[in-house]
Amino acid sequence: MYGLTRGTITLLGAGIAGLLVWLATQIDDGSNGGYWAVYGLIAAAGLTMALSQLLGGWTKWGVPRLTVNVFLLAFVPVLVAAGWVILAKQPHGNWFRDHVLSWSNDLSIDGLVRDLGEYVGVLAFGIGLTFGFSFDTSGPGTHGPFGRRRRAAAIPAGGAAPPQEDRPTARERDSAEAEQERETDRTREPAR
Repeated sequence: MYGLTRGTITLLGAGIAGLLVWLATQIDDGSNGGYWAVYGLIAAAGLTMALSQLLGGWTKWGVPRLTVNVFLLAFVPVLVAAGWVILAKQPHGNWFRDHVLSWSNDLSIDGLVRDLGEYVGVLAFGIGLTFGFSFDTSGPGTHGPFGRRRRAAAIPAGGAAPPQEDRPTARERDSAEAEQERETDRTREPAR
């Protein structure tokens, strides 16, 4: 059942992403507004693909939440790097485009920006996809607003022995006995 659900949701996500890309082809990107509309739709297509995996693989039955580490360590750098190129390739100059081009020249990365500018659609899709990967589902809430809490150790009824996996190993027992003997020897030595 899981494979059928995930496959169906992935197909649905791909269909919606394809529709968004087709819509992007219907917009004239000759103006800055049209340019941002086109690449915004392509970024939305990438987000759709990532969310289809999130919803199709929803095995933890939890609520989708933002994973801060993925957001900060993956999405933000992708947004900065790809956004830099997307800003630089706008069809008409403005304050942002002029500064990005100037900074690219100052950093000697203008050739890289120019080369990557041929693939602005891929970069926009990657921004949306990476943003979608920043989300995950968590299992049913078993913890309060301050995170998970450890359960207090249960005391066995009637002083029963702890389970086998909680008992010390032979090496741990020997080490503890040797330490106890050293402590006993130190306390017995007369003070000089």
